[in-house]
Amino acid sequence: MAVRNKHGIYWVTALFLVFVLVLAALHGCKREGKEPNQPTGANEVTTVPAGKDPPADPIQAAANLFREPRPSLQAIIKASEQKWHAVFPEWWGKPAPDFTLTDIDGKPHKLSDYRGKDVILVFWATWCGPCKLEIPHLKELRGFYSKDKLAILAVSGEAAALVKGFAAEQQINYTVLLNPGELPEPYSKVEFIPSSFFIDSQGNVKLAIRGIVEAGDAKAIIQAQ
Repeated sequence: MAVRNKHGIYWVTALFLVFVLVLAALHGCKREGKEPNQPTGANEVTTVPAGKDPPADPIQAAANLFREPRPSLQAIIKASEQKWHAVFPEWWGKPAPDFTLTDIDGKPHKLSDYRGKDVILVFWATWCGPCKLEIPHLKELRGFYSKDKLAILAVSGEAAALVKGFAAEQQINYTVLLNPGELPEPYSKVEFIPSSFFIDSQGNVKLAIRGIVEAGDAKAIIQAQ
């Protein structure tokens, strides 16, 4: 009887030890196992589970929210009908006829040499009141755009000494050209001043305008699609 009880104690003890070992093993796996997608070392990174997109950049999202679309040329024309008038529509989208004129310092300028940058070609005179009002806007544009992006060519048919003195007095910071009256169409058809031709970087007439073009409108025209 004593022997049987002794063997029973051995079996109970053995079963208890097996139970303790199983619990210890389960407890150890839980503590040492890593959570899904968690780094386990200095060189590991958390990856995005397959099938899910990475989170959006909040800075880029905010920039896209406030970025305004580029206006169309027709929208700009419609919005500015009371300030200036679009003219010579038959020339829009066509190559701007080339010419060569001399500036007030005697340097020749060929229109086609400005290919690759936008050009504002302005016809004006020193005696013209509206032309004088447009000068600050042209000066602002010259300061806003670099010379490798935009050329401003102001053409006057007056005497060189008069124009040069006026340009110095007004501190004009853009190119002033002298016109001997030999320009091709459509420039020779200009009857009212100031008048402006906006020429794109490919050398095509983008828009022609009669009247004062403020700096804000000019920037919109340059950027318009």
